[in-house]
Parts: sequence; structure tokens; C-alpha cells
Amino acid sequence: MPAAASTAAPQNYLRGIALRLLAMASLSLMFVVVKYVDRAGIHILESLFWRQALVLPFLLMWVQTTGGFASLRTNRIGAHARRMLMGLAGMACNFGAMILLPMAEATTISLSVPIFAVIFAALLLGEATGWQRWSAVIIGFVGVLVVLAPWASLSGGFVGDHGIGTLVALAGAIMTALITIAVRDLGRTENAATIVFWFSLLSMVPLGLALPFVITPHDGTEWLLLIALGVLGAVVQMSLTGALRLAPVSVVIPMDYTSLLWAIVAGWWFFGTLPADTTWVGAPLIVASGLFIAWREHRRHINRPKEVAA
Repeated sequence: MPAAASTAAPQNYLRGIALRLLAMASLSLMFVVVKYVDRAGIHILESLFWRQALVLPFLLMWVQTTGGFASLRTNRIGAHARRMLMGLAGMACNFGAMILLPMAEATTISLSVPIFAVIFAALLLGEATGWQRWSAVIIGFVGVLVVLAPWASLSGGFVGDHGIGTLVALAGAIMTALITIAVRDLGRTENAATIVFWFSLLSMVPLGLALPFVITPHDGTEWLLLIALGVLGAVVQMSLTGALRLAPVSVVIPMDYTSLLWAIVAGWWFFGTLPADTTWVGAPLIVASGLFIAWREHRRHINRPKEVAA
């Protein structure tokens, strides 16, 4: 089904790249809002609830103008539920990392997702992985270690918010990589809009059950922050999916690394923070590894078109 959708959509590489860049800029702004929401004393579970709830109306309008509501029918509700649980865990870790760490550092660790995705694809899906991609994984993992600076734990480096934040960010990257595998499996039978819709809708169940225990009264400014969180979340999700409808993965994925530039600028502008010295050293290794993995994936699809068509 995804292949059919992609062939039906007219290809426009420049618009696809522009949408991916918009998604990365919006994602950085969303994480700025996440930090302000936390500073307002709003519980992370409540922020997750409103982030998901306010995305749903935008998703419904999007579905209506594309495949129609009939496209939301699914015979794999169990797989969607598992993806939802992983998605909420990953989103909570990513939110938590942004709250506990400077934006650039949290973003750098999140860019290690392709590295872990290669590992899990080999272990869980049995995908063939040549020495070139394993070499890229090793280089990227070295970059992750540099950013995490585990040797600092000898002097208490993993004590306090910053140390916990690095571990939360790493957990978020690992969980997001697992989500990538789950979405790849769902993509065999479901289109992108269906996957995003069921994730958002099903997440309302656990978040709705938790909401009465964490919700607090809000003033006008706090409600504006929560609305901004939901609107920016909708822009991110629809831009990401729209980019993939207009251009191949190999064309748009490299744009994801602009998120690090946005995070550096946003962290400095809004919070007066700059990346740690280890981030400046580790980030280029992680980015180079991710770009090489994306390029190798592109070459594999070119060399094996029959497998892609299947």
C-alpha cells in the first residue's frame, strides 16, 4: 500500500525538502515550548495529553482531504496499540531529555536513531548489513559515547539532572529506533495517515486515564503554551509525512540534521545555553554516520528495485 500511495502522489523534490526543513524547524520550536511548559509547572503527562489531543482535529482534516475516512480502517489494531505504547514511551523520553538537557545536546543524542535502527533491523528483522554500514554504526556509536562522556561518571557525571538527562535522551533514541522498526512493519499494510491517526487516537486512552491525577488549573499564558504545543506537533507530523509523499526518503532524511542547527540557535536565543565541548566533538561523528547510513540505504534501493516494489 505505501508504494502505491507514493507512486500516486506527484513527486516534487524541492517541495519535499522544504516540508522536511519546515518539520525540523517546527520540531525545535515545539521543544522550546516543551521547556517553557515544564517551567510553568505542568506535568509531562498532561503536556503529552494536550500534544496528542490537539493534533487529532488537524489529522482528521488531513485524512479527509487525502484518502478519506475509509482509509482509516484497519485489521491490525493490536499492532497499532503496540506502536502506541512504544510511541508514548519514546515521546516521554524525548520530552524529558529536552527538559533536563540543553537543547543542542538532547538533539545530538536523538540524531543517533539511525545508528540504533540499523542494529535493531539486523537483530530483529534479520536484514543483511554489510561492513560499510557496520563501520558507520561504530563511528556513530563512538560519537554517542563522546557526547555522553561515560568516563565522567567516575567523578559523578551521571548524578543530577544533567546525568539523568543523558540517559533519558539515550533511552529516547533507542525507543525511537524500535518505533522505526514497528512503523516499517505496519507500513506493509497501512498508509502513513492511518498509522499516525491510530497512534494519536489510541494514546488518548492511557493519557486520558492519567490526566485526572496530574492536571492543574492554568492561566491564559499556560493554555497558549499548550495550544502551541499541539499545533506545532500537528505541523511536524503532517510536514514529515508530506515530505515523504513528495520525495524519496534518501532525499529528505539528510534534512533532519538541520535540527541540530535549529537546536543550537534556539537554545542560545531562548535559554542562553550552548553545546558542551563533548557535543561539538561527538556531533560530527553522529551526523556523518547517519548521512552515510542514509546514502547506503538509497544505494540498496537502487540496486534492488524488485524488492522495493514488493
